[in-house]
Amino acid sequence: MTFNLSRRQVLAGLGASSALSGLALPAFAATKVNLGVLRLTSHAANYIAYERGYFTAEGLDVNLVFFDAAQPMAVAIASGDADFGVTAISGGLISLAEKGAVKVIGGALAEEAGVPGAVVLASNAAYDAGLTTAAGLPGKTFGITTAGSSFHYMLSRIAKGEGFDMAAVEMRPLQSVGNVVAALTSGQIDSWCIQPSIGNRLLAQGAAKKLADLRTYDPTYQVTTVFTSSKIVSDERGRAEAFLRALSRGVDDYNAAFVDKTADAGEVAALAKLVGAYVSPDVAEDAFLNTMTTTSMRINKGLAMSVGSVRDQLAWFKAEGLVKAEITDEMLIDPSFVTAI
Repeated sequence: MTFNLSRRQVLAGLGASSALSGLALPAFAATKVNLGVLRLTSHAANYIAYERGYFTAEGLDVNLVFFDAAQPMAVAIASGDADFGVTAISGGLISLAEKGAVKVIGGALAEEAGVPGAVVLASNAAYDAGLTTAAGLPGKTFGITTAGSSFHYMLSRIAKGEGFDMAAVEMRPLQSVGNVVAALTSGQIDSWCIQPSIGNRLLAQGAAKKLADLRTYDPTYQVTTVFTSSKIVSDERGRAEAFLRALSRGVDDYNAAFVDKTADAGEVAALAKLVGAYVSPDVAEDAFLNTMTTTSMRINKGLAMSVGSVRDQLAWFKAEGLVKAEITDEMLIDPSFVTAI
């Protein structure tokens, strides 16, 4: 996909759009912003805000920078190669915050009752061998990308909820989500926990079996967060606020179409096509539309942040010795940009 062409189309649309005519003139005209993204449905609001000109309306000239994993994105923001990103809380992100390099300034994907959420899975082989509930995970293998990843944290919530020692489960660090998928579906690992866009697809394909919903163990889990560099927080607050306003408009469109189901069919199809072009260009449009309408998790309105969940996650990372015990909540988050929930 050619981003320059898309941007010209957006600008042309803005010139003709009466819906945006009442907006105040952008305070940061032509401010360049590098936005780190992953080719995942959880980043759908980024693509919607980009393609629909919401960033442009705030005076932000956004360049999408693609990453294969969250950790390199965090490193890029710390180094100044990217300005904003959306990712889960991880040991790597917390360590960068402890060094004064990054700050979490908003919430994004979240668990919510009545909305699809992360699922705990078993491989077909493990299920057939007797792993039919999450309580049976001790003595089994569980896929993670790396130690200190969100998958590591999710396993800890399952262990706490089921009352077993997490050390009784053998974690297999496999470096990437694709590797974990391959290992689960081939029976090389026994279990995993993953967002519904992937987990429900595996279930529909008969490639895995469901053991539980993660929300059973952590009903308020703040799955992903919005973060930026500490320098932007301290020196360019207006740019961060403009970014959050623009992304929030993309979130509203996303939730209306795929979570609350209040958008009309034409809007839903158009947004699914837009997101699919970035996330799954090789998947048929009708199949991707079905994925978006049946597996989309809530993104918090206004990018509100579950500060309690983020603090719980930080406390766990510290208790496990995965990050320094000295790091404080204030080093990791600045909750002044959005509503705390």
